[in-house]
Amino acid sequence: MILAIKHWFELVARNGPTALALGISIGVFIPEFADNAKNWISETVFIFVLGTFLRADFKEIFIALKKPSVSIYFPVFMVIFCPYIAGTLTLMLGGGTEIALAIALAVAAPPASGNAAVARMLGLLPSLSLVTTTCSMLLIPFTAPFILNIFDPTLSITLNPFDMAYRLTLLLGSCISLAILLRKVIPKKIHNNNVTIDGIVILSLLIFACGTMSGMQDMIINDTQIVLSTVLLAYFTNIALQIAGLIAYPGDLKSRVTMGFTCGNRNIGLLWAVLGSGISPTVALFFACAQFPIYTIPKLLHFAFSKLRVTLKQE
Repeated sequence: MILAIKHWFELVARNGPTALALGISIGVFIPEFADNAKNWISETVFIFVLGTFLRADFKEIFIALKKPSVSIYFPVFMVIFCPYIAGTLTLMLGGGTEIALAIALAVAAPPASGNAAVARMLGLLPSLSLVTTTCSMLLIPFTAPFILNIFDPTLSITLNPFDMAYRLTLLLGSCISLAILLRKVIPKKIHNNNVTIDGIVILSLLIFACGTMSGMQDMIINDTQIVLSTVLLAYFTNIALQIAGLIAYPGDLKSRVTMGFTCGNRNIGLLWAVLGSGISPTVALFFACAQFPIYTIPKLLHFAFSKLRVTLKQE
């Protein structure tokens, strides 16, 4: 029985990008499942952050931490420069204050916690992604209220930086501490079950993705044109951020693609949870639609990278 479960998790790990896209699809087409999955979002976040640190190469992490471009400059670029430019461009192009605020807040979120796990599946550099994500999270209690104040000067939305700092410290502190403890107590079991851990991480991401789609089917049915337009805008924003990150990071191609991917996929759910019901319907809709590219683009990248590897081998 245990062996069968292990093989099942390994199967999920080998098909990670497909599983992520499946989570979004299940959430849209089976709303009951999405509503139930929504109740487990906090637990799934803990699981995939813990799993990411269990699989992390701490030697590579310490090397990355010593690089200011990874631990300081790029996180600042992502959570201050990018949201300011994205929100300002939206206003300049006539997008309106509501949608500009939605985009700025979404881009002000730190990179998604599962980026490192997905980067590993795509053959990128998970340690770079993990360090940048963690350092960005530490900045968010200071930078997110700053961005909010710029694009919502009337303060119609309130953001408690202390509450956010507490949540992030609790999440990261507990996951890092438990990961270090487990790696000391059962190092061989962790090493021998690396792929299984990846499968558990992917399954938790699938459930998380499904939970973010709660209520999406009703929105699509009632406001099809608005939802589709917002989804397209979310894809454009994600891809633009990935390109910006790829261009901005001063490294080799693999490092730049890793940082571009990390820059594009943001943990919007974190800000969503902290802001709560105080956000407007427009902001809430964009936050929900922004989940589509986060969980489907990895599949497209996986397909593109596979084709590229085949082409390079043939040459």
